Amino acid sequence: MNYNKLNNLLGWLTFSTAFFVYYLTIEPTVSFWDCGEYISTAYKLEVGHPPGAPFFQLMGRFFSLFASDVSNVAYMINIMSALSSAFTILFLFWTITALSKKLVLPEGKQFELAKWIGIFGSGLVGALAYTFSDSFWFSATEGEVYAMSSFFTAITFWAILKWESEADDKYSARWIIFIAYLIGLSIGVHLLNLLAIPAVVFIYYFKKYEVDKFGLFKVFVLAILITGGLQGVIIPGIVSLAGKFELFFINTIGLPFNTGTIIYFILIVSTIVFGLRYAKKNNKPIISVSLVSFATILIGYSTFFILVIRSNADTPIDENNPEDAVSLLAYLNREQYGDWPILNGQYYNANIVDLENGKPVYTKDEEKGEYVITSDRKNSKPVYDSKFTGFFPRMWSSSQSAHAKAYQDWSGHKNTKRAPTFSQNLRYFFSYQIGHMYWRYFMWNFSGRQNDIQGHGEINKGNWISGISFIDETVRGLGPQDSLPSNMANNKGKNVYYMLPFILGLLGMLYHFNKNNKDAFVVLLLFVFTGLAIVVYLNQYPFQPRERDYAYVGSFYAFAIWVGIGVLSVTEFLSKKLPAKASAILASLLCLLFVPTLMAKENWDDHDRSNRYTARDVAINYLNSCAPNAIIFTNGDNDTFPLWYAQEVEGVRTDIRVVNLSLFNTDWYIDQMKRAAYDAAPIPSSLTWDKYKQGTRDYVLIKDNGKGYVEVDDVVNFIASDNDKTKGMTRNGQKADYCPTKKLKLTINKKEILEKGVVDLKDSSRIVDEVKWELSGNSINKNQLMVLDILANFNWDRPIYFAITVGTGNFMGLEKYFQLEGLAYRFVPFLADPNDGQTGEVNSDIMFDNVINKFKWGNMNDPNIYLDETNMRMTMNFRNNFSRLAETLIRENDFARAEQVLDSCIAIMPHEAVPFNYFNLPIAE
Repeated sequence: MNYNKLNNLLGWLTFSTAFFVYYLTIEPTVSFWDCGEYISTAYKLEVGHPPGAPFFQLMGRFFSLFASDVSNVAYMINIMSALSSAFTILFLFWTITALSKKLVLPEGKQFELAKWIGIFGSGLVGALAYTFSDSFWFSATEGEVYAMSSFFTAITFWAILKWESEADDKYSARWIIFIAYLIGLSIGVHLLNLLAIPAVVFIYYFKKYEVDKFGLFKVFVLAILITGGLQGVIIPGIVSLAGKFELFFINTIGLPFNTGTIIYFILIVSTIVFGLRYAKKNNKPIISVSLVSFATILIGYSTFFILVIRSNADTPIDENNPEDAVSLLAYLNREQYGDWPILNGQYYNANIVDLENGKPVYTKDEEKGEYVITSDRKNSKPVYDSKFTGFFPRMWSSSQSAHAKAYQDWSGHKNTKRAPTFSQNLRYFFSYQIGHMYWRYFMWNFSGRQNDIQGHGEINKGNWISGISFIDETVRGLGPQDSLPSNMANNKGKNVYYMLPFILGLLGMLYHFNKNNKDAFVVLLLFVFTGLAIVVYLNQYPFQPRERDYAYVGSFYAFAIWVGIGVLSVTEFLSKKLPAKASAILASLLCLLFVPTLMAKENWDDHDRSNRYTARDVAINYLNSCAPNAIIFTNGDNDTFPLWYAQEVEGVRTDIRVVNLSLFNTDWYIDQMKRAAYDAAPIPSSLTWDKYKQGTRDYVLIKDNGKGYVEVDDVVNFIASDNDKTKGMTRNGQKADYCPTKKLKLTINKKEILEKGVVDLKDSSRIVDEVKWELSGNSINKNQLMVLDILANFNWDRPIYFAITVGTGNFMGLEKYFQLEGLAYRFVPFLADPNDGQTGEVNSDIMFDNVINKFKWGNMNDPNIYLDETNMRMTMNFRNNFSRLAETLIRENDFARAEQVLDSCIAIMPHEAVPFNYFNLPIAE
């Protein structure tokens, strides 16, 4: 028998098992959250959100070529995730067997069948346990970056073990160069793979050097510097220097655009070539390997050129518009998302005492042939009261009042007039950031999960459980699971493993440290850096919009190695009573049965997305809620990205302009909205680029002049004017634009309204002479200014809609004129009569036709289809809309159609598939 052949055969067996499982449970179309954007940008090689994923997009485009038609594109990109995940399992198996072999079958030892069984049993148990783990399985069945990111982590860790086994070979450096290339490519997927670098560095150190305490410290510092240097210096620094060259050669010397960038890369290539010649001539192998590794990192990193190339093509999705080295740097640095303190900074109750200047923003000006400053960013960076800043500020976010209350609850900080102490920050760190936002996720994967309902610390939502009543009730204080409401107790997301994977992993960790503490320390490094280090870096605030377990799968991967090695620990224990061969077989079979098999049985129902089409169909329903050539305002990921997918990939309702209000705060997005896309005309707008460019009118104060209602076009023109008479004075004595009123109006020409078919003839008497509304608050943001600009120029030629999921704060007081026609409110020139006290008046004829005849529901009526919490949340809106439509029809004495609507609601969302909730009450009534 040949060990290597058997190792390879069993590795491919685990790969096949994993891929078959993911193939059976994959979502056949787009999923919610970022998947719609990733699939759309991959299919047409467009530019997604910062910091970008160009290699993922390239591979996604390749897989999309095998789609039979456009409706199959998402499925093929989801298959790519399934394959990436299966390859992750393959390399996990080989990693576990490599580490296990070093524990029980050192080099030079003779063949022992019992040892082989133990080694391969370890690989099978660990790899299959990770195959069926909650968080990893989730990412394996959708078109997101985390599956491919896990693959890069797995192959990188496996590659350094291959190097270790060949370290004394003449050509072993090829593995180091290969790892460098993998790291370069992985930057074009996700930065999580960089966190495997410390483990790589220590394996190299343990193999090449004598270990001592001071050496360990130096190598640890070196590993941190390499990781931080790549993320904080090399990745942005390469582009930053390119930007500086570009600015110098264009703005100072006067050469054409991109000349500086070309010269810069010629210098980089020349430097590498010169360095390699020097190393070869002077026999400097370390310099040679380092330079080649640096070059391969750059080659992998070069996938980001795709974003620049495609951005210059002005693709419909072109986030941040990174057309050159100057704008690419802001894109890579995720500047649109802002920053947050990590090791030092402000606390959540800190007051801003001053403002300091930021770095100016340069933009290409084609007419001038140079880069011009569009925002000097003077007084753009807040300076906080030093009494409310400190080391390791875990409680820092002041963007929402709810954050302050949560900080106090988790940390015990009650006196907000004082800065939270260091110990209170640590208490929040351990209780919320580690306990709730990491340990809870970790135990989901290796102990059990209460349900799939997003939790913010509640006793009955999304906690980890074990299935052992003493632990769950007495130790954790969760109460008996059968006392939960039926929609929670019977939730498909309830999984119990009785802590068996967790216990086996602990046994494996202890066994590993006892037998080979160097290798165990390396796995520990991988575990810590892909887990706790991310917790420290992200510094998460309370009330995250979704569960974040997908960010920590690298940490769960490391623990799965120990789950596998745990088989050796069980084997050793059994060998005290049984023959070696029997103990290895029994340990492997028992661990296979009670860990991966149990996990597969528990997790299957809440990871099986087959035949679920809800995200796609709901997106199409949003679009089909709108009249032809409409503009629809959205705000969040789940009412935007699936709509992008429907239009970009499947070509559904390309006559509609989807305007995301969050992105509408940026000049680049406004530019894109002012361009035509497919069958959709540009947004109607009078404001030119110089009026809304970054740093201009980002935030406009309201100073009501008390003159009553003012025409909206007059208000927009006043705000946009450069006349000194339209400026106000700020506290620091600077002139600033302001909005002169809270009260706005649109004068209505009833004849035109009727001729354009904006209002049904039966409602003609309701048309108002003036649409009047009032702004709330003391200021308007750029996105609100742009909405006013659209209202000032649309002349009722194009219907305007707001998605029902847009928050009321974004309605700007217009909701008095909303008409509900499906999953969107239409802006109409008459006062709404909601009757039921909710937003908007129901147009029963249009909404009935949409809901009953046009809408599709993605198989949500099938109890066998898994609807996760995101889907379940949406059903609340749907049930509410059905009840509102039925109630309106009842008031209109249209009982037959009202009954049809109610029957359809029950048929589409039966309680077997969508459990009863509050929104069933109006249906019952």
